[in-house]
Amino acid sequence: MKLDELVPWGRSLAEYSKMFALSEADLNTKILGCGDGPASFNAEMTEQGYAVTSIDPIYQFSAEQIRQRVQATYEPVISQVKQNADRYVWKDFRDADELGQVRLATMEKFLSDYAVGKAAGRYQCQALPSLAFADGQFELCLCSHLLFLYSELRSLNFHLASIQELLRVSQELRIFPLVMLNSERSPYLEPIIQEFTFQGFDAQIQPVSYEFQKGGRQMLKISQPGA
Repeated sequence: MKLDELVPWGRSLAEYSKMFALSEADLNTKILGCGDGPASFNAEMTEQGYAVTSIDPIYQFSAEQIRQRVQATYEPVISQVKQNADRYVWKDFRDADELGQVRLATMEKFLSDYAVGKAAGRYQCQALPSLAFADGQFELCLCSHLLFLYSELRSLNFHLASIQELLRVSQELRIFPLVMLNSERSPYLEPIIQEFTFQGFDAQIQPVSYEFQKGGRQMLKISQPGA
């Protein structure tokens, strides 16, 4: 992976709470954040005494390298959002400029925590579909803006293998959103629900209170048999 291929885009604890319908009981579990990138979720959770481990290939880079990449991608990303403003729900953000400022503040919070968190093992450079964790090491895994979103770039087999691995290391997996970059629902969703239901998992589409991409207001929740 090359840094110039990345579009780092981070989200906050408040957004995670809405995207994944997190209850107080959920927050008190041992959480794995998959594909967290420069989100402030881990930093904010740690401040409040919760336990989160975040994984992302981006964590192979230094804080300064990530900051430079954020700055380099900021204008192109915000420009694309402005050009496609009708694809988004402008409820939590007034416009693309406000979205951009919130994203920068979120990423700065991540960057201020990055060195300490990396030394503590809270930020680990790992990538799907193979993870270096023990079976059942986490109670809850949250996968934000990775699986399904990039269905045009990642195969069904990649999704199946990745979800299988995330369910190996956690008791429950939640994935958000279920739409692709073009805001259409991923064609992989139904085959994945069928496969993991066949395996004995409880796989359900559930509504959430967060919606920025139009139509992106649902998550997939997959739980271990009997959980």
